Amino acid sequence: MKQPRAWQRMLSGRRLDLLDPTPMDIEIEDIAHGLSFVARWNGQTMGEYAYSVTEHSVLVERLYTASNPNAPVKWQLAALLHDAPEYVIGDMISPVKAAVGPGYADLDDRLTAAIHIRFGLPATIPAAVKKQIKKADKLSAWLEATQIAGFSIEESNKLFGTPSDNIPLPATLNPRPPMEVKAEFLRRFEELSAAL
Repeated sequence: MKQPRAWQRMLSGRRLDLLDPTPMDIEIEDIAHGLSFVARWNGQTMGEYAYSVTEHSVLVERLYTASNPNAPVKWQLAALLHDAPEYVIGDMISPVKAAVGPGYADLDDRLTAAIHIRFGLPATIPAAVKKQIKKADKLSAWLEATQIAGFSIEESNKLFGTPSDNIPLPATLNPRPPMEVKAEFLRRFEELSAAL
């Protein structure tokens, strides 16, 4: 029986095997471009543009770095790339991930490992670092939920935790055009990569 096609052709010309990804088939331009068109919250956000995973990733890295000012640059880069696999598998809201089951997590883990290796990070990052990035991710989700996704503060506190007062929060989130946030993501990637 013929196996179904499990690769995707990227704009760079690379063919990424989703089931067995190799670092050599991963390009930062493909990641930035793809994530710029992936909408957080299944597109259920206010504004003229969808709030993209690219914009979210830049915010998570900022929040992580603000909370961990002495963190090595490699972990700042890991924070920026924390949702990078979504450039090919999309962004699923947590209830859908739970319904899909462990297959989604396995695919995400394989892609994450290949992405990390491609950009000079360990395939898996230490649990303590992952926990701090997740904390920044939840804070970003709280900000997004309360500012552009229509959640109340009380509901967001229950779902994502109450933000602490010691992290400076952005005043307002304003979803921007895909190419604008793609350029910002690539600038930040270049800054961090140059500092490694």
